[in-house]
Amino acid sequence: MARDGTRPIIKPKSTAGTGYAYVTRENHRNTPERLVLRKFDPKVRRHVEYREER
Repeated sequence: MARDGTRPIIKPKSTAGTGYAYVTRENHRNTPERLVLRKFDPKVRRHVEYREER
């Protein structure tokens, strides 16, 4: 399968300031704005917001 630019790999980083990041893919056609996820940060041991950095 060919990889195109519609689903690039992104790395949302933790807003807790720990530097922890997840790796995922995002469809730019469906969500053109920056992605914000609420996921678990193991360094602070709680759920925090992760914001996409390009």
